[in-house]
Amino acid sequence: MKQTAKNLQAVIDDFLCTKAHLINWDSEPPAGKWTNKEIIGHLIDSAHINLQRFVRCTYEEGFKLIYFQNEWVQAQHYRHADIAEILKLWELVNRQIVRVLQNYPPGRTKVKCDNGRYQPSFNTVSFLADDYIAHMQHHLKQLV
Repeated sequence: MKQTAKNLQAVIDDFLCTKAHLINWDSEPPAGKWTNKEIIGHLIDSAHINLQRFVRCTYEEGFKLIYFQNEWVQAQHYRHADIAEILKLWELVNRQIVRVLQNYPPGRTKVKCDNGRYQPSFNTVSFLADDYIAHMQHHLKQLV
């Protein structure tokens, strides 16, 4: 998990230092698509839900924890939020995830929780952590 934490730290630093200032945060997307602010907001929501998974898996397993991404983005009004606040929140929650993963109990990385929305889908903490980074990178590439 230490390497996974380093990988996440690198993604955070790279985005904030080399890419965030190049993005047009006020652009309007095609109908039915998220704005750039909403994409970052979605990543904040994903960070919050995954942080809870990582923490809870240190002491329990088999629990179900899901979220409804479109509803969460809409309810939090990221489209109209200040981008500096959104980016700071994204950074801070992800730095907390890095801290959790850096210190993850080695004997708990294969613990599973259910993150399936409509049917059970049990995944290990190791899988969820790697998938979380891939998910983040996918969405960061969408920003223009």
